[in-house]
Amino acid sequence: MIKKINIILVLIAIIGSLSLAISKDNNILFFIKDISIILTINGLYIFKKVFKIKISDNLNLFYIIFIFVAHFLGVTVDLYSKVYWFDKFVHFISGIFSSVAAIFILFCNKKEKNILFNVLFILSFAMLIASYWEIFEYLCSCYFNVDPQKVVLTGVADTMGDIIVALLGSVLISIIYYYKCNKKIIIEVK
Repeated sequence: MIKKINIILVLIAIIGSLSLAISKDNNILFFIKDISIILTINGLYIFKKVFKIKISDNLNLFYIIFIFVAHFLGVTVDLYSKVYWFDKFVHFISGIFSSVAAIFILFCNKKEKNILFNVLFILSFAMLIASYWEIFEYLCSCYFNVDPQKVVLTGVADTMGDIIVALLGSVLISIIYYYKCNKKIIIEVK
């Protein structure tokens, strides 16, 4: 069932983006922006093939939903400019997604680590991803004459707000992780 949902979301995003890209009367940069979802929504699949790792269908579904919301709804359908809170919502979700990915990395490593180390790793990994994203947005503004960071309107407020809400999403997952691990430790001790 999850694989079918993944395929349906991927097809909706690709077909929707292609049809919107073709129907718009814009320049080549906007066309590339709209069709770039073909690469991003298949990014985890490509990652799995290149590094020859297994990723659960649930994690894959989570990734596809995130890309569908962030890229298709945000960029292609343009909810970033139409819904004032959409950008912060996506960055909050990215903090959650990055934290889940960090937990996946910890479980793949299979070495027993201190719970505090794990929580710090989760938080640090999410901040690394948030920082890389903001660097990407900055480079887009430098090379493509766009303003995804809204520097003209807000100075650094948009960038800092994006990083803070990503941190809040990561803190939420870290707290859940900490309490689930502590509950397991308490049960094992008794």
